[in-house]
Amino acid sequence: MTFKASTWYPIAVVLSVINLLGAAFAVGRAEPSHAAVHASLALAFVLWARGLRQRRGGSEVQVQARLEALEADVGRLGQELSEVQERLDFTERVLAQARETDRLGPER
Repeated sequence: MTFKASTWYPIAVVLSVINLLGAAFAVGRAEPSHAAVHASLALAFVLWARGLRQRRGGSEVQVQARLEALEADVGRLGQELSEVQERLDFTERVLAQARETDRLGPER
């Protein structure tokens, strides 16, 4: 099982909202320690959600950088392939000329 920020971000947001509501109800019942626990949990979940959002954005930047690197590699490989094809064509022409010379026989 992999950890996906896109899955956990909405969960962290919902948990933040639930704990904020819990803090509001605890304040309404005059339970300051209970409200403080809910407020602390809400803050923790907000910070977690913020970290998940930044991680998700950072991964997009990394993916874009990797994509650009792959495009550069593909371009370089295409150029190398065309150079190899030119060399192969040249070698085939030289071999074909050598065969023709062998068929004609030695010059007199």
